[in-house]
Amino acid sequence: MKKSYVVIGMGRFGTSVAERLYELGNEVLVIDTNPDKVQRMEPRVTCAVVADARDEEVLRSLGARSCDCAVVAIGSDLATCIIATLNLKDLGVPQVICKATDELRKKALEKVGADRVVIPERETGVKLAQAITSSSILDFIELSKDCGIAEIPTPESWFGKTLRELNIRAKYGVNIIAIRHDGKIDVAPGADFALKENTVLVVLGTNDKLAKLRA
Repeated sequence: MKKSYVVIGMGRFGTSVAERLYELGNEVLVIDTNPDKVQRMEPRVTCAVVADARDEEVLRSLGARSCDCAVVAIGSDLATCIIATLNLKDLGVPQVICKATDELRKKALEKVGADRVVIPERETGVKLAQAITSSSILDFIELSKDCGIAEIPTPESWFGKTLRELNIRAKYGVNIIAIRHDGKIDVAPGADFALKENTVLVVLGTNDKLAKLRA
């Protein structure tokens, strides 16, 4: 299902998040105070706007309050990042994710209400975009621009069925390369493996196929 996102700050991290979210078929609004950066993003997202995220009324007028998730990737300007986060939370954005440059800034952003804070050196923008656009994906490893490995909880409708019965590769275009259950990992599980409630599927496939494979 298509979702809507606002990404604030078009540095390397914010750009990668916004581009990937858009590539995955979502509505993406990007905001930055630098006109050149905004212009470069215009053909890559739904809408690109020159604006100051410290102004709550500006965010309101741009429709930020109707977005499913906001990513604040302003960078080293902690004060601006905090104000933008507070504005987005006041507007009622369900999930606000912030970029931080170190643990101290991470703690500060968490204290003002950020739902999640990432440090780019540990988590790439592509991985973040893949994870937040699909609520069913527990973890994601990027293998290339178009392909990755995702951990996905077994859908309830699959409980008790074998891999042979589900025919996942033919129906969904992805490959089950391992299954986690009861604290163990089965690599290359057999076709007669029956899925249970607490099993987690380790799936290899293209990003668009993985995004559509939801619980």
